Amino acid sequence: MDQLKKSQSLYDMATIFNDLQNRDDLNPEILKDTLDSLTDSMADKIDHIASWMDANQKDSDFYSKKIKLLQQAKKSVDNKNKSLNHYIVDSMDQAGIKNLKTPHFRISMRSFRQSTVVEDVSKLSPDYVDVVTTYKPNKTKIYKKLKTGEKVLGAHLEPNRKAVIK
Repeated sequence: MDQLKKSQSLYDMATIFNDLQNRDDLNPEILKDTLDSLTDSMADKIDHIASWMDANQKDSDFYSKKIKLLQQAKKSVDNKNKSLNHYIVDSMDQAGIKNLKTPHFRISMRSFRQSTVVEDVSKLSPDYVDVVTTYKPNKTKIYKKLKTGEKVLGAHLEPNRKAVIK
């Protein structure tokens, strides 16, 4: 009977975790309260959480790859449109046509402000070059100083504990 009760409990927990995984409206507080309310053993609860985290990591990796592919596809389409637009401009200029009406579109030529092309920035006079300075904290240096017990104004160390799941 205990085995049946345990399998029922594991099934219930799996259902709860499946429901949690499919919700997008969980803020950290609600998630913590929900997990705290589960009465199963810590090992079972953490096993389910680790499984959930593994699935999330796989989703994250998939999304990263998908974003990269979509960015490449966007760049390709943008470059194709630029080439097609250049073709239309050249064709209409060669034919001396300023406006063209087709069954689906009205195409007209329009001159925009000229583009500035810098071939070699090192040949430009300093008057035409902006110097951009960025300030980036040297976290390694700050960490070493704080780790010795010295104070660094504007920085502090805080615990960084994470569960390692293998």
